[in-house]
Amino acid sequence: MSRVIPINLEDLSNSNVVELFRMECKRSWDERTTGYQVIRTIAAFANDIQNLNGGYIVIGMEERNGRIVYPPEGIPHEQIDRIQKWIRGHCNRIDPPYQPIFSPEVIDRRHILVIWVPGSDIRPHRAPEHERGPLRYYVRIGSETVDAEKNGLLAQLLSLTAKVPFDDRRAQNAKISDFREIKVREFLRDIRSGLSENVDTRDVYRKMRIAVPVNGYDVPKNVGLLFFTDDPEVWFSGAKTEVAQFSGGNAGNVIEEKTFRGGLHEQLKAALSFLQSFSTEQFVKTDHSIRTTGWVNYPIPALREALVNAVYHRSYESEPEPIKVYLHPDRIEIISYPGPFPGILKEDLERGNPLPPLPARNRRIGEFLKELKLAEGRGTGVPKIYKSMEENGSPKPRFDFDESRTYFRVTLPAHPEYVSVSALRSAAYLKATGKNQEALALIKSAWESHMHSATLAMELIGMYAQEGKIENARKVLDAYAALGSPVLLPKVVNTMIDTYYSAGYPSEAKDLLKDFPPLVSSSDALHTAIISRRMGEERYAHVFFERAGDAIMSDPRALQEFAQTKMKLASDHYRKKNDEVAQETNRRLLKEARELLERVLQMDTDRTRKAWAWRDLARVKSWLNAPDSEIESAYKNAIELLPQEQRFKTALSSWRNRKR
Repeated sequence: MSRVIPINLEDLSNSNVVELFRMECKRSWDERTTGYQVIRTIAAFANDIQNLNGGYIVIGMEERNGRIVYPPEGIPHEQIDRIQKWIRGHCNRIDPPYQPIFSPEVIDRRHILVIWVPGSDIRPHRAPEHERGPLRYYVRIGSETVDAEKNGLLAQLLSLTAKVPFDDRRAQNAKISDFREIKVREFLRDIRSGLSENVDTRDVYRKMRIAVPVNGYDVPKNVGLLFFTDDPEVWFSGAKTEVAQFSGGNAGNVIEEKTFRGGLHEQLKAALSFLQSFSTEQFVKTDHSIRTTGWVNYPIPALREALVNAVYHRSYESEPEPIKVYLHPDRIEIISYPGPFPGILKEDLERGNPLPPLPARNRRIGEFLKELKLAEGRGTGVPKIYKSMEENGSPKPRFDFDESRTYFRVTLPAHPEYVSVSALRSAAYLKATGKNQEALALIKSAWESHMHSATLAMELIGMYAQEGKIENARKVLDAYAALGSPVLLPKVVNTMIDTYYSAGYPSEAKDLLKDFPPLVSSSDALHTAIISRRMGEERYAHVFFERAGDAIMSDPRALQEFAQTKMKLASDHYRKKNDEVAQETNRRLLKEARELLERVLQMDTDRTRKAWAWRDLARVKSWLNAPDSEIESAYKNAIELLPQEQRFKTALSSWRNRKR
């Protein structure tokens, strides 16, 4: 572990906390070529045109196709001191002079030289193009060092003259003793930095660049006060995070308020931990197991990125407003102050659009958050929020700011089914207290706001059915079919089929069966098959039992109902006495029914189901002309399991009479 640079060497060499474009790898060393490339890159990192706090140069390692090559090539140990002296000497040719920080290291028993180049307080710098070349301004574009003037970036670089980001400035109104050393060392242990072993506290602060010497004594930097004091608000008004939870309705009363203080990383972790309680995974009970539906109220990656971005990109200079997190029943809003820099437009925040490469407001805060693995590479936050919300099935996030750019707000809409669950709970309470019309109005209002929610559509169809408003129920189905997910459409259609049939509209129910959606899950197909049987539509039932596939093989009820469907269809074919094809189909269906019933009898199920399975098996064997002993045994097994069931005894008696 390095005792010179604060970052963990393993993380650096694996690009875990430093983006690859902030690293320059040199496989070997040659003064005439590599040497001046290194000097130009030192000047470019020091110019820090995007306020990312410079970067790192590693001599003795190679980068290929965006990845560090292992094991490193390394450089001879005896050359390291000479290389450092050469670079130090030629850094004096940089105008104004700039000296980076050197850290000789060993990886896989190979010697390398790490050069840390923090962003400069006295930028811009010029560096020689080559040994006798002119001085030029260099900057980093992606992973390349380029001439600022030739690439149209000189004006932007010159506009940063002597401009130090606020988090990297000296705090003249604070003392080194304001730091909590225990917090600093805890941070270094968390990032596994070798600096944690350094017993010289002042040296640790200097190497972390959270303090600088001024006129013989050390002065804290703002970033140190923001991370390593008990209450940064003493120096920076508004350096805290406030969370407020609101009730539903127009009043929007506050249910709970919490304020998170302390170092930025501490309040960030605490606020995230609190918000995670509002992002619970949903479960659905099936007959045999608990399975997740695959969505959460608010995806954690989106929540984390939105809050990290607020901490990273807000201003701490003269902004008295804290970060605000508002929890509404249907959304979370994360607001920071002020808004984005001029140059970022609202369309830049739409999915797929790259953000313009403007300087960051805070270069040191982002660096520390990345070292703690709380933040990732610059420019990845917005795409990650979009991706996380989409993968969860949530509506798109919204990013907005006012014309004066006084605030920036990220809105994460709740998953539609979470909104549905909240509405259903409230409606259930209203119905339990006799307020049925209020419950209907609540569900109708929720549905009109979230017409892509299958749960709300099914509930509203059911409530309209109870009111006898069948036409209204059908309108809900038609609206969902136009706006909702095709994957969930079969569930809504099944609800409407059930509604039609129960209300005495069998032809309308059958029409929906005929035009059933082609995309149907196994569980939905099984539900449709059972509804079809109840309607007496055995042919449709058979089709949907088959579409359910293997889902029925572990379900005794489904297997038995499928067998009974085959028995009914076999009976219909049996009546066609003179049709050889019909008779062959009859026997095939009966044999398939027998196999299904025998499977039911092998399963661990209740006595009643097994009894009826024996009774059905007796009938099937009778129709297949099985030996009398097998048929009688099946009836007797049914009677033994349910001796009080008179129908079994009657069936056995009838069969015996027919055999005489």
